[in-house]
Amino acid sequence: MSTGPGAASVPAPDGHDDPTTPDAPRKSSMFSSLKVRNYRLFFTGQVVSNIGTWMQRIAQDWLVLSLTGSSAAVGITTALQFLPMLLFGLYGGVLVDRLRKRPTLLVTQSSMAVTSLFLAVLTLTGHVQVWHVYVAAFAMGLATVVDNPARQSFVSELVGRDQLQNAVSLNSANFQSARLVGPAVAGLMITGVGTGWAFLANGLSFVAPLSCLLLMRARDLHVVARAPRGKGQLREGLHYVAGRPELIWTIVLVGFIGTFGFNFPVFLSAFADDVFHAGAGAYSLFNTLMAVGSLAGALLAARRGTARLRVLIAAALAFGALEMVAATAPELWLFALLMVPIGVFSMTVNVTANTSIQMSTDPAMRGRVMALYMMVFLGGSPVGAPIVGWVTDAYGARAGFAAGGAVAATAALVIGLVLARVGNLRLSVGWHRGHPQVRFVPRERREELAPAA
Repeated sequence: MSTGPGAASVPAPDGHDDPTTPDAPRKSSMFSSLKVRNYRLFFTGQVVSNIGTWMQRIAQDWLVLSLTGSSAAVGITTALQFLPMLLFGLYGGVLVDRLRKRPTLLVTQSSMAVTSLFLAVLTLTGHVQVWHVYVAAFAMGLATVVDNPARQSFVSELVGRDQLQNAVSLNSANFQSARLVGPAVAGLMITGVGTGWAFLANGLSFVAPLSCLLLMRARDLHVVARAPRGKGQLREGLHYVAGRPELIWTIVLVGFIGTFGFNFPVFLSAFADDVFHAGAGAYSLFNTLMAVGSLAGALLAARRGTARLRVLIAAALAFGALEMVAATAPELWLFALLMVPIGVFSMTVNVTANTSIQMSTDPAMRGRVMALYMMVFLGGSPVGAPIVGWVTDAYGARAGFAAGGAVAATAALVIGLVLARVGNLRLSVGWHRGHPQVRFVPRERREELAPAA
C-alpha cells in the first residue's frame, strides 16, 4: 500500500475509522479553493466551455439518432469518442508527466474548438452525414487523450495539496452546473434552429478557457517537477498502480461502472424516443434533472473534505440499485424524478474515486496514474456503449438500463468485499447512540469488542 501522500485513503483503519467513535470527517468551506486567483480563472473558463460541451453532447446524440434511427449508432458515436482514450490513454499520461501543463492545455483546447467548428459548418450547410459525426467524435477523443490527464493534474498545481479535494469537487460541480444549462439550451436550439448552432456555440465557447489560461500567473503555480524523458516510464506507472490496492481496485470499480452503468446517451435517448415517445424535449429534461442531482452530489463532496473508499462503495451500490429501479418506472414523470438521486450517487462515485486516487498518488506519477484512471473510466465506453446499444435495440431500453445497473451494483459489492479483505476488515453490525450501525472494522478487534465472559 502507498506510503506517499494520501495514504489515509487506503482501506486500512486509521484514527478516523475507529468503530468505537463516531466519524469525524474533515469539514472545509464549500468554496475555499476559489480564493486562489489562478483556480478562480480556471473555474470561470470551464463554466463557459462546459456549457458548450453539454450542448454539443445533446446535439451530437440527437443528430445521430435523427440520421440513423438507431440507438446502436448513438453507442458507436460514444464509443468512437472514447476509443482513443482506450488505445492511447497511457501514452497520454506519460506525455503529461513530461510536459508543462498550461501550454499543453492551450494546444488541446484549441484543437477541440477547431473540431466543433468543423462539425458546425457541415451541419449548418446541410452536408453532414453520420460518418462525419463519427470522425469528429474520434478527433475530439484524440485531443482528450492528453487534455483529460493534463487538466486533472493541473488542478493540484493551481491550488496545492491542501485544497485538492475541494477543487476536484468544485470542478465536478462546475461541470454539472453547466449540465443544467447546456441541455436546456441545446433542446431549444435543436427544436428551434437546428443542431448546427449548438456545435457552433461549443466551438466559440473555447475562447473562455483559452483566455483564462493565458491570464494566469505562472509564479503562483505549485509546479511539480516534470518526469525526464526515459525508457520504461509506462511500465513504471503500471507497476506503481499494481502495487497499491487502494488504486488498482478503485480503478477496476470505476471501469465497470463507466463501461456499463454510465452509458446515459444510449439509455436516456432510447427512453425519450422509444419508451415514452416524448422527443428531444424529454431527453433534455432527463439530462437536466440528472444534472441537478449531480450538482448536489458534487457540492456535498466539496463540503465533506475527505475521500473514503467506504463512501465510494456505498455510492456505487446505491447507483446501480437506482438504475435498476428506474428501468421499471411505468411513467415518464417517475423516471424523470429518479434521475435526481441517480445523479447524486453517480457524482459521489466520480468525485470520491478521482480525489482518492489523486491524493494517494505521488505527484511525479500523477499524470500516468490519472491517465490510467481516465483510460479505464472513459475508455470503457468503446466496449460498453455498442454492447449496451445492441441490448437496448434487441431487448428494449428497460432491459439495457437494468443490465447496466446490475453490473455496477455487482462490481461494487464484490470489490467492497475484496477491499475489506485486503484491509483485514470484517463486517460489524451493532447500535450507536440508539441507531443501527453497519460498518467494517479491523479483524483484530473482534476480541476487544466481544462482551466479557
